[in-house]
Amino acid sequence: MRLYISHAAHPEFQPSASVGELRQAEIVAGIQDLGKYAGFEKKVRKSKRNLLQFLLDAKNGGKTIVGYGAPAKGNTLLNYCGCRRGFPRLYRGFESSQTESLLAGTHIPIHAPEMIRKTRPDYVVILPWNLRDEIISQLSDIREWGGRLVVPIPTLEVIE
Repeated sequence: MRLYISHAAHPEFQPSASVGELRQAEIVAGIQDLGKYAGFEKKVRKSKRNLLQFLLDAKNGGKTIVGYGAPAKGNTLLNYCGCRRGFPRLYRGFESSQTESLLAGTHIPIHAPEMIRKTRPDYVVILPWNLRDEIISQLSDIREWGGRLVVPIPTLEVIE
């Protein structure tokens, strides 16, 4: 979203029709209602608990877990959940890289995505969950060794 902001005294900057459409969509969605945000906080906390419980159960069950993709949203989620180096391992999505780097804050190493097929993890957590369908298609072959994909947001889902 690109915003241009000016004082009302400058009539040369008139809002386009899309501004009114967006404002109407916001009203319909109820974002001006503070109660909506309290509900959002509860959903966020529940998502965190669900992901952490899943990760702990899988790890305690001897399962291997990796994350796929290194987007800002995934990094924010891992930091919020308190995940740290080695839990889970992380594989860079989409681009291949021979250079290992670390995810900011968590210091989780980021490896080339080819390593997923070499290490054959039990679970691959899709961190760019907004691209879930594309990634599910890209990683569909993990079922060959019994691997499963996990979408953490908006509700934790293990894809069979």
